[in-house]
Amino acid sequence: MPSDKTLLLLKPRGFCAGVVRAIDIVRIALEAFGPPIYVRKEIVHNRFVVEELQQKGAIFVDDVDEVPNGERVIYSAHGVSPEVRDASKARNLRVIDATCPLVTKVHVEAVKFAKDGYSLVLIGHRDHDEVIGTLGEAPLVTQVVGSPEEVKTLQVPDPEHVAYLTQTTLSLDETKDIIAALRAKFPKIEGPHAQDICYATENRQVAVKHVASDADLLLVVGSTNSSNSNRLVEVARNLATSSHLIDSYKDIQSEWLEGVKTIALTAGASAPECLVEEVVKFLDAKGFNNVQELEIMPENVRFGLPPEIVQAIAAAPGAVPVN
Repeated sequence: MPSDKTLLLLKPRGFCAGVVRAIDIVRIALEAFGPPIYVRKEIVHNRFVVEELQQKGAIFVDDVDEVPNGERVIYSAHGVSPEVRDASKARNLRVIDATCPLVTKVHVEAVKFAKDGYSLVLIGHRDHDEVIGTLGEAPLVTQVVGSPEEVKTLQVPDPEHVAYLTQTTLSLDETKDIIAALRAKFPKIEGPHAQDICYATENRQVAVKHVASDADLLLVVGSTNSSNSNRLVEVARNLATSSHLIDSYKDIQSEWLEGVKTIALTAGASAPECLVEEVVKFLDAKGFNNVQELEIMPENVRFGLPPEIVQAIAAAPGAVPVN
């Protein structure tokens, strides 16, 4: 007899192209060059992924100053400031850059706006690795804002020469309100040609909005320091759907499931599918065995690997040419 308890499995979910690329870079570097391979900051914001790579020989450090002279270091998917690049050069570190290409796009925009004499407003969370890196591209002309309220106190030398950029992992709704506040204060403000919020962040939020009214509970697999995962929880709660962020099935509390007939399940862009599968298995044991996978939109983005990694693959015994 079919269960009256339903699990809606959202798609797209989990790893985005930038995360797949970053993790692949660390794995291939470990296989090609052997440990130790140093990684500045968490390669992606997921505890399970970081611990798995540590077991393979990756050493995670907070600063390149902790990397011995001449060793290999990988920059995380969130990007770094020019200051970090200079520090790596001074220590003769062999750098492999795993910065997500969509984050690099924001860095390039920041440099261009600054060169053109604009005051820059960076919409994002001050303590996030990505924002720290972007801010470093033009620190003298950039201010960070995280809410429409903060826009009110902004002061710039020339209100007619202002531009804004955004962190790639924000909520579309939250960003929309901040941009509206900026446009009201600086009517001539410039923005990026294409929005900075990444396709994967947007797609996962759209999927949550699509099912929020059908679900009694939304569970988001992701770590607490994952910005895009936290935004998925916020999107659901803003639509009055109960929602929780979980690192794994072990975080699910029995009281969350009381009286619940329909659960929607998704994962942030840095959370691996194996953790989702464990949640599905756990919920199946709780009676949620009417599983329906809902594909809200297709997602087929892929990013190429950096040249150092392509060369390492090509040099491996029995290698086939890499495009």
